[in-house]
Amino acid sequence: GASPWVRAALLLLCLLLLCLSAAGNQLQEEALLDFSSITPINNVVQDPRSGRVYLGAVNTIYQLDEALREEARTMTGPKEDARTCTPPVSTPYCQDTKPSPNVNKLLLVHPSNDSLIVCGSRYRGICSLLNLSNVEQQLYYSDSKGERTYVASIEDGVAVVAVMSTYINKDGNTFNVFLVGKGYGSLDSSKLISTRILQDYRDWVVFESIIEASTVQATPFVPKYLHDFRHAFKEEGFVYFLFSRTMGSTDNKNFTFVSRLCEDDPHYYSYTELQLNCGPGNRYNKVQAAYVASPGKELARGMTESGQYGKVLAWHKVLFMVASPDDDGADSALCMYPLNTINERLVDIISACYSDSGKIAGIPAVDIPYSYKTDEFCTSHIDVSSLCGADFLPSPLASKPEFAQQAKAVIIRRGLLTAVAIAVENDHTIAFLGNSLGEVYKVRRGWNGMCGSGWFLEVCKVMSRESVQGKGLGEESMITKVPVQTCHLKTDCQSCVSPWDPYCGWCVLEGRCTRRSDCRRAEEKNGWLWSPKQQCVKIVSFNPPNLSCKKTQHKYKCSKCSISICVQGARCPQFENPDPVLIPVGFKTTIGFEGINLDVYQVLEKKTMSYIASLLPSFTVTLYSCSLGREDCSLCKNADPKYRCVWCVKRKSCVYEKLCTNDQGTECPDPHITDIIPRYGPVGGGISVTIKGSNLGIHKEDIKAISVVGVPCIHQENKYAVSTSVFYLLILQDPIARSVHPANGSKAGGTVITISGFNLDTATREDIAVTVGGVVCFEKAMTAKEAQAFVGDVPCYVNALQDDKLFLDPPSSQPQARSKRHRRRRDTSSDTLDLLIKFGNGEWVVGSVHYESNNEVPLFIIIPAVIIPMLLIILVSVYCYRRKSQQAEREYEKVKHQLENLEESVRDRCKKEFTDLMIEMEDHTNELSEGRIPFLDYKTYTDRVFFLPSKDGANDVMITGKLDIPEARKAIVGQALNQFSNLLNSKTFLINFIKTLEGRPDFNARAKVYFASLLTVALHGKLEYYTDIMRTLLLELMGNYVDSKNPKLMLRRSETVVERMLCNWMSICLYQFLKDSAGEPLYKLFRAIKHQTEKGPVDARVKKAKYTLNDTGLLGDDVEYCVLTLQVLVHGEGPDVTPVKVLNCDTVSQVKEKIIEAVYRNLPYSQRPKVDSVSLEWRPGSTGQILSDLDLTSQKEGRWRRINTLAHYNVRDNATLVLSIVLHTQQNYDQNQDNQEESKNVLLKRNALLEDDKVFHLVRPDELDEMKSKRGSMKDKSMTKAITEIYLTRLLSVKGTLQQFVDDFFRSVLCSGSVVPPAIKYFFDFLDEQALKHDNVDEETVHIWKTNSLPLRFWVNILKNPHFTFDVHVTEVVDASLSVIAQTFMDACTKTEHKLSRDSPSNKLLYAKEISTYKKMVDDYYKGIRQMVSVSDQDMNTHLAEVSRTHTDKLNTQVALHQLYQYASKYYDGIIQSLDEDPAAQSKQLTLRLQRIAAALENKVTDL
Repeated sequence: GASPWVRAALLLLCLLLLCLSAAGNQLQEEALLDFSSITPINNVVQDPRSGRVYLGAVNTIYQLDEALREEARTMTGPKEDARTCTPPVSTPYCQDTKPSPNVNKLLLVHPSNDSLIVCGSRYRGICSLLNLSNVEQQLYYSDSKGERTYVASIEDGVAVVAVMSTYINKDGNTFNVFLVGKGYGSLDSSKLISTRILQDYRDWVVFESIIEASTVQATPFVPKYLHDFRHAFKEEGFVYFLFSRTMGSTDNKNFTFVSRLCEDDPHYYSYTELQLNCGPGNRYNKVQAAYVASPGKELARGMTESGQYGKVLAWHKVLFMVASPDDDGADSALCMYPLNTINERLVDIISACYSDSGKIAGIPAVDIPYSYKTDEFCTSHIDVSSLCGADFLPSPLASKPEFAQQAKAVIIRRGLLTAVAIAVENDHTIAFLGNSLGEVYKVRRGWNGMCGSGWFLEVCKVMSRESVQGKGLGEESMITKVPVQTCHLKTDCQSCVSPWDPYCGWCVLEGRCTRRSDCRRAEEKNGWLWSPKQQCVKIVSFNPPNLSCKKTQHKYKCSKCSISICVQGARCPQFENPDPVLIPVGFKTTIGFEGINLDVYQVLEKKTMSYIASLLPSFTVTLYSCSLGREDCSLCKNADPKYRCVWCVKRKSCVYEKLCTNDQGTECPDPHITDIIPRYGPVGGGISVTIKGSNLGIHKEDIKAISVVGVPCIHQENKYAVSTSVFYLLILQDPIARSVHPANGSKAGGTVITISGFNLDTATREDIAVTVGGVVCFEKAMTAKEAQAFVGDVPCYVNALQDDKLFLDPPSSQPQARSKRHRRRRDTSSDTLDLLIKFGNGEWVVGSVHYESNNEVPLFIIIPAVIIPMLLIILVSVYCYRRKSQQAEREYEKVKHQLENLEESVRDRCKKEFTDLMIEMEDHTNELSEGRIPFLDYKTYTDRVFFLPSKDGANDVMITGKLDIPEARKAIVGQALNQFSNLLNSKTFLINFIKTLEGRPDFNARAKVYFASLLTVALHGKLEYYTDIMRTLLLELMGNYVDSKNPKLMLRRSETVVERMLCNWMSICLYQFLKDSAGEPLYKLFRAIKHQTEKGPVDARVKKAKYTLNDTGLLGDDVEYCVLTLQVLVHGEGPDVTPVKVLNCDTVSQVKEKIIEAVYRNLPYSQRPKVDSVSLEWRPGSTGQILSDLDLTSQKEGRWRRINTLAHYNVRDNATLVLSIVLHTQQNYDQNQDNQEESKNVLLKRNALLEDDKVFHLVRPDELDEMKSKRGSMKDKSMTKAITEIYLTRLLSVKGTLQQFVDDFFRSVLCSGSVVPPAIKYFFDFLDEQALKHDNVDEETVHIWKTNSLPLRFWVNILKNPHFTFDVHVTEVVDASLSVIAQTFMDACTKTEHKLSRDSPSNKLLYAKEISTYKKMVDDYYKGIRQMVSVSDQDMNTHLAEVSRTHTDKLNTQVALHQLYQYASKYYDGIIQSLDEDPAAQSKQLTLRLQRIAAALENKVTDL
């Protein structure tokens, strides 16, 4: 649990709060109010609107009324939880849970939606919202939103403070938020400062931290400094946090700091800390509690006169703080800090960093506590007067101890002060101080004639520690409400004024001790007595001296009136008939009245009369305001004339006539209609309509006419409301008929009638009825029910009747009888029958009906005719199928037998080759066990990954690190580049910079890749910021692809800067994983491929090999060769020989390579001698022979010359060769890709030899061309088949030999069961979260995103380029095989199923069987990562910060900044235009800063 001092601080703070709230209540000593909790109370807050008090106790939240009576409670614990549990507890990651108490960490009133913010210690500090009116009603709670919603701390000793605020996003939307300050807990969210939203909005959820500012949220500095927050408040656009922390050194001494940030700062760029020193030598160095209040008139004057606080006014704000010496309870002190002086000192610190290299008066004043690198930060020269903090420094600022804000200890008390509250009464300041013993001191600033002004103490009467414990309760379980004054207990003036209590004074006319506000005539002179001189009323004389208030025996009956004097009889003075009775507000008016019985007091002094008048019987007058209820001119003019109200045109309001002398309007403005109710109604009219508005007349007679679309309406005068509403009855015009045509018609009906007249378009068709002789006309002559139809003598059913169609159902069978119903005879014996229609009395034959005869074929004829042919067809088909099947089976068995033989042959070869390879690899395995994997250091690794693919390759300036800068300008350029670095740390600038470049058509893909790599190096010192920029750009890129309906294409290619940034980010984050896990199997795979390739012939000219995985790099000819073992001596290195295996078909350069690798195998490639720097001498006898690739003995075949091999020189097995180092070299003919040199003499001879010759090694290029042409001809099919078999068996042989090494590498990369780099989990979770927010992103799309971001963007690059990771040399033939494996890896990561055919590439056919296994590995890998515990922002930022700290100093950061500026210079005008159009950039003066940097770097003279 929390320490007793902490609990006491919480309790006493509550108690002081309630003391102040009760200051106006006249409570008796015996009527003290208290409330006891069954568990310790942690926090107390009061709703200032309702007066309710809320207690946050262990496991319970209480709701009390102002009298501390319980209204409601809700239980918050105990909860099933464990310290390491990630909620919800139902997940499998929560183990060993047990019922745990829920300590309340935070209570905060959220007034705008009447809710109470409650945060506890369970479930990683999750919060909830409760109803302020009834805390039993929970408004919001969720434990499934993850780390982003963890607010408080699970550690009992970690304090949490918060303050309500608002947040405005870039769209201008305003949100209610609260800012939280929290110390360090080992299992907490690591956000030191966080802004928490209180509603769901787009991607945000309730309680999510919506501002990511890693420097004050999650860096490794949090446990280093051990912040202890004690107070949070906001004032005049700033938010302040008060806390103590260490200086980060081995000394754990605490120091008090106040930090400030702008309330509207969306990135915490303005966060700055100022050290506060309290007492002599900063004795009271650890803050315990604080209170912010105005000092009051008297204290402000005293602070100003002291000269220690600057000028302080009564309405200024002062920070009152109690502090102690590092939790030592021996003594404590109260110190005061005006906010004005705090703000001024903070501005001094910021200005010193931005304008004076971090110095004030030449002395370093600025500290950068939350950064590893502090020496180059304060180098900018920027005017910060208009900035709310600045966003261009990568880390917050703080004051150095020498420039702390000093304050004297105005009050020092023995014991530990743990709470403070301030009140101002009667212009005087009272401080309430609480200590750890449960005592509360009431402290006022007083005066002493001898000693001057000072502070005096008085113990506030509260329940003592002993009495609380006597009730069986701890002091942390009870809250008590006591008054801060007991004026009513003082019975006389002297006892009332002698304590100098600003709350209490003597109300003279009422004869009692009261607060000034309770004394009715306190504002008049000597009406309420209070002064440091303790003066009371002294009666000097009384006239008459002996007037009795008792009954007399003779002629006077004395009555006591409202004033304390006696009069004769019942003649008390009275006032009546005030004039005027009506008094306008805002106009000074003299009131006259009549008085009676005043002659009794004629002898009294005039001054006494004023007191008497105030106590005489009251009279009534009426105050009124013309503007109340008279918002427009018409209402104003309708006012009762007795109020004398007029419409003032200039003020546009109704006022008393004498308040508007020259602008009285004679006529009102035109009527203004605001609404018509209802807006819709029947065309037929007859409804009541209301017109709403203003200035709609004064009298009902003012409404002259109302019409709707020209139709007059009836004004309903009885409902008229002056000026605001008009009611009318809507009446439409009547139609008028003039003529009817035709005048006559059939009695049977059916005649179309035309009516002509006026206003016939009135109303709708449904509203009109037409009758003839009382009979309603129909639109049609007859309905379907009235129509009849007959076929023969059988009636038909009438389905429907239209104007020109009649739909009938005929009889199902042909009628056989004549009709008796019709007037003429109808013969139904023929095939055709008449169709007769009857309407009313009329009959019409409209056509004829013909019934088809049904000629049925006997069933015994149909069955044989159909079935017999079908049986014949089936029998023939079965016979043909069996014949073909037998033939195909024979062919299959034949092919199967051939394949089995071929497979057996390949298997035997693979087994033999694999055995040989494993034996050869034993030496390499021993090397690995000895830690000899030649990993590149971090700088070389990043140089090669980022910049080796650039156009300059190894000569790129980022790799060489050489800048051509004149010595005289190096200092200026260095300072300017530091300023440019600060500018890049402005997110506003960097986003504008990147978007401007990407909008230019000449900023091509290669430039984007190079720019992103430069940016990675430049921002490497702050990788958390780099990650934030990358996330921002990725979200925008994702939105573009999703909106264009092509989400699967995202991250496929590096077409944007952010895609390359992601590749570099992965390369940085996975470097350690390469060294620890994946590097070894990758190196083994590389060595195995190299060994297997060099085991057979390799053509040095055409770069083809006998043993390879790549069909295009396969050596087609069957070259004869044998293996030789050479005994090699190194000249000048002793007599030891090194056996080296080579091939007799190897060129001399190939032999040199193998010898160098064997002799110098313990050295990385970069430290070994190169082929062209050594010579090889063969000593078959007493004389030696220098071996070279080309010499006068080289064989010629026409114009072709063959490169010399060991077979050419007839070198035998076990021959001795001497390797010597040569000093001067020149470029070797067949190794031009290495850019090496050999001796000038050899070069001259060789050039002479090669003037007219072409060179080849094993196969002449023209023979290859002939072979290709033969393969395409029909003439040599047998040769083509043989070559195909050779290809197949060789590829399969190499594939089988290398299979284990390929599988080992794939497993090391795609195994989620082992250690997965946190960056992969972090980024994959980011992709999953974003996918859920878009409807058109399915699971396959997410799989493609993950594949494009990790396997294709990183692993394929590393696999194809082992020299990016290791200090090795990759030949072209090895690269060809690596490309096949890389392609297989890419295929395994795709969801697309590849349909294989004889035209498929050989590499896909080669690994067709394994692809399905690899695909499952990828799927399982992705699923496994998804099921892992999430990587928190804290862990990710900590990892990134560690990478920055470890490696940044080794990189060429300055060179990267210089190269980045070249892009800024090239696109300077576009960048300036973009910044000028961005309001955020304008407010931060980004354009001015870039112009100054340009002036320095380009040596320009500008008008800045």
